[in-house]
Amino acid sequence: MSDITITAASVLAASTADKETGVFGATVIQGKAVYQDATTRKYGLADNDGSGTRTVRGIALNAGSDGQPGTIVKGGDVVMGAALVPGTTYCLSATAGGICPQADVTSGHDVVVIGVAKTAAILTVDIQIPGVTL
Repeated sequence: MSDITITAASVLAASTADKETGVFGATVIQGKAVYQDATTRKYGLADNDGSGTRTVRGIALNAGSDGQPGTIVKGGDVVMGAALVPGTTYCLSATAGGICPQADVTSGHDVVVIGVAKTAAILTVDIQIPGVTL
């Protein structure tokens, strides 16, 4: 899977974005997909490699390490700091925290939709986990 390349300092939520705050349970940087651990309730990097962290909660808006506060976008528009293709659906990749075009999700991985590119810079986050494995 080929992940989008994100410039962390350019990741910004739109004023209408649905945000949530919590605590990181791992080292996370802006623009990465995160899940929320069911036991600790901390955010970690989501991963589509079969490790049990496929349930994306949102996209990190700030960087942090274990125990530090974090804010994520759960829905709505976010400037990704990456070159997106308008109209393209973006999904969780097999790289921890990675986001890739749906066409790059490979056999044996789940289709975990994070959102659709609204423009070449803005991703409309609408997380969907339909339970489909390729």
